[in-house]
Amino acid sequence: MCIPRSVLISGASIAGPALAYWLARRGFDVTVVERAGALRSGGYPVDLRGPAIDVVARMGLLPQLRAAHVDSRRMTFVGADGAPIGVITPEDMTGGVSGHDVEVPRGSLTTLLHELTRNDAAIRYRFGESIAALDDTGDGVEIRFATGTRGRFDVVVGADGIHSSTRAQVFGDEAQFDRYLGSRFNVFSLPNTDGLSHEAFVHSEPGRTAALYAIGDSDTLFAFLSFADERRFPAQLDAEEQLRRTTDAFAGGGWKVPQLLEAMRRSDDLYFDTVAQVHVPRWSSGRVVLVGDAAHAPSFLSGQGTSLAMIGAYVLAGELATHADPTDAFAAYERLTRPFVEANQARAASGGSRLLPRTPAELEARNQALFAMQRSGKPDARGEESRRVHTSLQLPVYEVLR
Repeated sequence: MCIPRSVLISGASIAGPALAYWLARRGFDVTVVERAGALRSGGYPVDLRGPAIDVVARMGLLPQLRAAHVDSRRMTFVGADGAPIGVITPEDMTGGVSGHDVEVPRGSLTTLLHELTRNDAAIRYRFGESIAALDDTGDGVEIRFATGTRGRFDVVVGADGIHSSTRAQVFGDEAQFDRYLGSRFNVFSLPNTDGLSHEAFVHSEPGRTAALYAIGDSDTLFAFLSFADERRFPAQLDAEEQLRRTTDAFAGGGWKVPQLLEAMRRSDDLYFDTVAQVHVPRWSSGRVVLVGDAAHAPSFLSGQGTSLAMIGAYVLAGELATHADPTDAFAAYERLTRPFVEANQARAASGGSRLLPRTPAELEARNQALFAMQRSGKPDARGEESRRVHTSLQLPVYEVLR
């Protein structure tokens, strides 16, 4: 069986390095290009659940990730005056499993993945580099890089996120795959002047939600401001327009909203985007394939983007190692993982009203659900169904060559 051996991966965040690890373990020669000049550290927390825990355990990373676990213990929903409406555990809302799932700062995971792979002789990282053009010749892919150099690879993988340039070059404009969920969001950090620890506070009014997340005992908080916006396009605003729309949307907001708006304007790490999913009819074309958010971003409402990226990387590497024809490998990878991905995407699309209630009726229903969870001490039916979906995939076992 003549399995293709040279693989180019675009993207060095989570899916890319995870895929590089598993490919190298199975005898592939891997190049990872990343547009950014260096590894991106920091960032808000991400979750690993269900089969993704098995993936990181098989990589030997579970002890380090458990040590980095931020251990969020409570989520307090407050009114405009700051008075509590309800207090639950994060698992009650997300369907997570306490003691099994892991929540870590995004930078901790990306750093661990890079450290695990950067000294592997079969893996080369090229930061400050990207794919300028590609030509799938049928028996390989000719690449022209942004720096002017060229290369040829058996397989090319787009692991470059929700706004994947690899996907755009091969599959077409992003707009045809983008499923907008009706809101925009902002994430940024600010000093933890209130001494918050292992907790989150959430304040919602119809069409707008503000939140503060304390990551362990850190002296830094992450703030989150999301608002409904029917003006879908342009999908990616410039910073000034995003700040203007956010300020307008939160005008007159209660709780800590005025202070958060001021902190957002001063922030030097503001990240903003639309609340959206990616739905691509087919994740591969010829010798080019997509993985992670580039293929199927579920939106942050799912809490599953990182888990899906880790699982997809594991399965894609395993299938490439067991099929001589990469197109057969891509078909098997998609056949195994697409039902799981679509089930998780559906949970996010149906559950947005809990975190981002858009109408007074949705807000009232969310608050009533909080009261019911507190009275019963159990997650509601939505949380239980999310937990079932998160754990519904049985990971295949693949041969490891080294």
